[in-house]
Amino acid sequence: MAEDHEVLTADEAAALLRVSSKTVLALARSGSLPGEKVGRAWRFVKSDVLAYVRGSDEARGSGRE
Repeated sequence: MAEDHEVLTADEAAALLRVSSKTVLALARSGSLPGEKVGRAWRFVKSDVLAYVRGSDEARGSGRE
């Protein structure tokens, strides 16, 4: 599904997880939630965020470069 590869901002990821953006950023910094820093902003792949919710290790080793 193309929408699973949608790139989300920290605020969008937070809304999807129904947590604060501070929580999302803390999870990203700790390495618990896969994400990439682009400049000063974090970006997240929707499928990685959904895999995190499922408790899947798929998010950590998704095979993306």
